[in-house]
Amino acid sequence: LTKDWVLDLSPKVRYALDQGVGYLIYSGDKDFICNWRGGEAWSNTIGFDGQDTFTSSTYQKWNVDGEEAGEFKHHDDFTFLRVFEAGHMVPMDQPKRSLAMLQSFIDREL
Repeated sequence: LTKDWVLDLSPKVRYALDQGVGYLIYSGDKDFICNWRGGEAWSNTIGFDGQDTFTSSTYQKWNVDGEEAGEFKHHDDFTFLRVFEAGHMVPMDQPKRSLAMLQSFIDREL
């Protein structure tokens, strides 16, 4: 672990969001490597325009083919999604949900 390092990308994400670039941050609820609570906490502290509105927003259910697949919250171009029954490799654990997630984000439905 002596070679581990941390790089705070918040300033770059904040800049991109303030320029109108959309961001989707997602985590599997079973991920013990990068747990969803950490992703949620980071998402709540980036400091972009609209951060307060995002942070205070409530989670909404996210369904795929009529099945509850996760929950999300968003404000303008920033979305945080918790994917149910997925670990660190969400696309491998939930391929159908992953495709739906990307399509919904591209279509601005998420």
